[in-house]
Amino acid sequence: MSRILALDVGEKTIGVAMSDETGSMAFPGVTIWRQEGHKRDMAALRQLISDSKVSEIVVGLPLMMDGSRGIQAEKIEAFVAVLRSNVRIPISLQDERLSTRQAERVLIAADRRRDERKKTIDSMAACLLLQTFLDRRHNSEEHL
Repeated sequence: MSRILALDVGEKTIGVAMSDETGSMAFPGVTIWRQEGHKRDMAALRQLISDSKVSEIVVGLPLMMDGSRGIQAEKIEAFVAVLRSNVRIPISLQDERLSTRQAERVLIAADRRRDERKKTIDSMAACLLLQTFLDRRHNSEEHL
């Protein structure tokens, strides 16, 4: 089986998480520091996809609290358009409202220092996003 990759795309970083091969558990991965333009970001993601045998990507979509799309959501949609032209696997968008705040709480509960939290918060947010995606998929399959 193959893995699902989750991305929490920010202005400066891309938090990465990966599923296990069964698609039931999410694990935080690396944080990619974004470069000017998309060329290096896409190269890093293509390499990760190839190395980890990724079959699908989930990208966090930062909707407003009322569910509407704001400036950040538009930026993510533009990023996904570039990503779609660079990879040939399915890409889904997943509502990520409050995922970074939830990731912060998880890291504080794990007694991580502020500097450690700053380094890992994006990948933890991607992990929480992916686990939500996997759980929803699993639950919808159970109801078929």
